[in-house]
Amino acid sequence: MTASIATVIETNITATSSQWTTATWEDYLAVRDDRKNDNIGLFYNCDRLLVIDMGKEGINHASINNLFTMLFYIWFCQAPELIYSSLGGCLLEKPKKQAASPDLMLYLGSDYPTWQTGERRYIDLKKWRVPNLVGEISDTTLTIDLDEKKYLYADLGIPEYWVIDVKGLRVFAFGLQSNGKYQECETSLALSGLPISLLNQTLERLNVETNGSAAMWFAQQIASLKTE
Repeated sequence: MTASIATVIETNITATSSQWTTATWEDYLAVRDDRKNDNIGLFYNCDRLLVIDMGKEGINHASINNLFTMLFYIWFCQAPELIYSSLGGCLLEKPKKQAASPDLMLYLGSDYPTWQTGERRYIDLKKWRVPNLVGEISDTTLTIDLDEKKYLYADLGIPEYWVIDVKGLRVFAFGLQSNGKYQECETSLALSGLPISLLNQTLERLNVETNGSAAMWFAQQIASLKTE
């Protein structure tokens, strides 16, 4: 079965992309380790495999992805004593059980993952803790990101999850509750005190200006927010 799944993805990624497929962990490993599959997002949960063809993501996805990297930088410039590491796109693995490659990934504190020579280039969740925040830039995958991926990230125990709706220019933010389920939140946990509504206003500016200009507007707003 490993060979068949890897072959299908190699020969017809259009047909398999953005669809959950029944698969074993060995199937997942075969796809992960195939160097021809470098431009894909991989997710695995409970014997199900999801492959996202990142080559299909366009200008709007790239613009918003880069915008949020800038927003993280701007936010933490206001509190330089805080340690943060942005590792979006890196593969998280809970060996033999789950895997995910979120667009956005944020670690807070000094115990963030680092790579050593000879190690696999993935974040092994048996060695490292989960990130404080993950997010998905949802252009063609909004339904999946609000459904199956939300359950996956909750099961991994990630405290905060964002879904950024590219077409709707809005953020769905979720905080993990004591019952292990996500509940929508109005203020970020990882970016303490940041109203999600401010992220939405920043996104709306992309209708009339660049992501760089939107980021600069965001910087002005949080400067005011910090002084209130």
